[in-house]
Amino acid sequence: MPSRVHEFDWPDRVVVGTIGVPGSRTFYLQVRAGAKVVSVAMEKQQSALLAEKIDEILDQLSTVEGNPFSVPAGTPLELVDNDPLEAVQEQFRVGAMSLGWDPTTVQVVIEAQPITDVEADEDDGSLDQDGAGDSEMLLVRIPVGTARAFAQRTREIVGAGRPTCPLCGYPVDPDGHICTLPGD
Repeated sequence: MPSRVHEFDWPDRVVVGTIGVPGSRTFYLQVRAGAKVVSVAMEKQQSALLAEKIDEILDQLSTVEGNPFSVPAGTPLELVDNDPLEAVQEQFRVGAMSLGWDPTTVQVVIEAQPITDVEADEDDGSLDQDGAGDSEMLLVRIPVGTARAFAQRTREIVGAGRPTCPLCGYPVDPDGHICTLPGD
């Protein structure tokens, strides 16, 4: 079990946002409850996959007979959050993530754990005597409407990056692009 768990049961805000310019952006999952703010760095692909999987869970739940969880088909307007990230102090860079559903609280559950470097720990002997290193985890539970808004915002953030080259499909940098087509 991680030695430090940043747990949010009903956060005031949960968003993915970026710092930097397209091509050099750092993605953050940021959660706030009152004055407590936690920001963890993520890869762009992790952000995109998280949004996709949240939508899959919600879409599947909405097909349950009578939709007992009141899962909205779209994003409720009152939950749209287009504000920038709050001050970012990175807690850790996300390695493993898991996503689940808690039917008892009717919430989507996101767990994020840091990248671990087991080989480096073994080499420098920094493991504790019991064999467990100092670890953290982010645990967030969000209601279905907030989850739908989170997924929409995340897709928009991910899609706001560099345009792709219509010929090769790779991102086009602001200072130019040398396209290498297959067979050239």
